[in-house]
Amino acid sequence: MRKVNSVILREISDLIMKIVDFKSGIFVTISKVDTTSDLRYTRIFVRVFPQSEIDYSMKTLEHERIAIQKVLHKRLHLKVLPKISFVHDKTGDDVDELEKLLHE
Repeated sequence: MRKVNSVILREISDLIMKIVDFKSGIFVTISKVDTTSDLRYTRIFVRVFPQSEIDYSMKTLEHERIAIQKVLHKRLHLKVLPKISFVHDKTGDDVDELEKLLHE
């Protein structure tokens, strides 16, 4: 599963750069990919900078999800092709908040 997740992470990162057109100044990174053992579902954990653009970015990704999924399915050579979903990765937000509090 690690290898499958690694391949999906690499491909999704590439597809987001090529397919999704975010507003200027928004940076979206894939922090983690979690695929179920039956390969039916994949959760893509996403970090967004600046944090004020999280809602916009997640809506944009959801809007482009089907296009991304179609291209991903053409690139992957798996018997079962997973349905993808994007999830906001909040772990980085917690670290940023803690670092801010410690700095103060």
